[in-house]
Amino acid sequence: MHRILVVEDDERLASVLYKGLIGEGFSVTMATDAEKGFELFQSVKFDLILTDLVLPGEDGIELCKKIRREGPDIPILMLTALGTTDDKLVGFDVGADDYLVKPFDFRELFARIKSLLRRKMAGADSSLQEELRYADLLVHLSQKKVIRSEMEILLTPKEFNLLVFLLRNPEQILSREEIAKEVWGLEFDTGTNFIDVYINYLRKKIDKPFEIQLIQTRPGMGFILQKP
Repeated sequence: MHRILVVEDDERLASVLYKGLIGEGFSVTMATDAEKGFELFQSVKFDLILTDLVLPGEDGIELCKKIRREGPDIPILMLTALGTTDDKLVGFDVGADDYLVKPFDFRELFARIKSLLRRKMAGADSSLQEELRYADLLVHLSQKKVIRSEMEILLTPKEFNLLVFLLRNPEQILSREEIAKEVWGLEFDTGTNFIDVYINYLRKKIDKPFEIQLIQTRPGMGFILQKP
């Protein structure tokens, strides 16, 4: 049975979430603020964190940062009434794996949770592979360390996951739809540009300081990790 920590201060929604998740077969622990949520996270082994963005005291962003420092691999799903691209990028930047805007359909919530748990299990199965290499780019998976031409490069959790997906599929054109699904667990929304934003973030760190540019754009198709 998967154990989920829910951090939600709205009593009505918290009650509905608790009953719905229990009904889906999950073990559920509730917290009404970030401080209590983090305390529970440190004392209990959870499989997934479900947190509201707006909380009393410390918000969900700060909670996500603290959890990520101690649990880099645990899936985090944020719930919020804020749904702009910038709001989503802030959540992804601090390590959220997915982002669901209120009001939401509970069938969609359950589908997102199950998708994140499947990805976590798939990642555990592939963890025996310690390194990924392409050209002079090296990623140590267990240490979350990225090195190019002997220079260590610091990435956010989502930038790291995006790079790993590119490295697992070198010299293949990856569409925005594929990237959204595999890295974010989302259906790609053509009305947003967050994939392009993250590709640009990654290029600034992985390519800009170096002579050879590895992340290439294929107009109308997507992106590819390839030496020119």
